[in-house]
Amino acid sequence: MVAGNGARRKLREFFYNNVGVVLDSETLRSVAGVSEWARRVRELRNEEGLNVLTHNDRSDLKPGQYILIDTKPIPHFERSISKETRAYVLDRNGFTCQMCGSVAGEPHPYDAGRKTRLHIGHIIDKSLGGTDDPANLRAICSICNEGASNITLDRPIADKLLVQIRRAPSAEQLKVLEWLIKKFSNQAKEIIDR
Repeated sequence: MVAGNGARRKLREFFYNNVGVVLDSETLRSVAGVSEWARRVRELRNEEGLNVLTHNDRSDLKPGQYILIDTKPIPHFERSISKETRAYVLDRNGFTCQMCGSVAGEPHPYDAGRKTRLHIGHIIDKSLGGTDDPANLRAICSICNEGASNITLDRPIADKLLVQIRRAPSAEQLKVLEWLIKKFSNQAKEIIDR
């Protein structure tokens, strides 16, 4: 049996044994026994229709809290994104989370103990009518994806980014500059030569 399926089975049984009980992420991680426990919870919700709610669904729940309302399944959606589409979206998005900017394989900026793992997420969720078309898909890290159910964020515009950069200490501004020069090396040479 695939490890993910075993973790999913353990989580399913744990939720069924704790219907109506608020469960925290540490407990679920321990029950699953794998680092990608949140992905397994999403699979239970999206593929099996488990009525598991989070803070995105109920205001009385805090981030990292989950509750199975009842055992009656809700409509669910099959996974239908091909390997080719996944590869295309990851490449198009530069193997970078489109919410927080973390890069696949690097330490995550909001959880230094974990390396960034990217998933493919819907911009408009399937439950809200979104499709599996590449135009509706984006690369998203596991940490952002964990709390991103049914939300759509606008990309920041230059003026807002510049405000944040100006507020940062000089050392952080230099890191941004180094990254921009590396990413846009050809364009940077043209700008400097002007």
